[in-house]
Amino acid sequence: MREDGKIDYVELPGGDLIPLKRFYSQAFGWTFTDYGPSYAAISEGLDGGFNGDAAEQPALPLVILYAHDLEAMEAKVRAAGGAIVHPIYAFPGGRRFHFRDPGGNELAVWSEG
Repeated sequence: MREDGKIDYVELPGGDLIPLKRFYSQAFGWTFTDYGPSYAAISEGLDGGFNGDAAEQPALPLVILYAHDLEAMEAKVRAAGGAIVHPIYAFPGGRRFHFRDPGGNELAVWSEG
């Protein structure tokens, strides 16, 4: 249910959407709804999308995904063509790694313990 003042949508810069969609599909099993040639919407937990219009790409906060098996997810990210920016490391409350997708977006994946 959508509520006032709650995070409702995350939009990332996209550039060339074809390799981005291929990467997220292979690494995480995401699906997309295309809205014209420069926008691909996602609905994978929190709704969001990729904006392929270079004129509309602001600096963005870090988006963090979850994985039950962090090592397996890191391997999937590598196999799909993601670049590991920070290998798996521990932090208070869990472990995580950061990666860069084919569009240059940096995201992270975390796991408990």
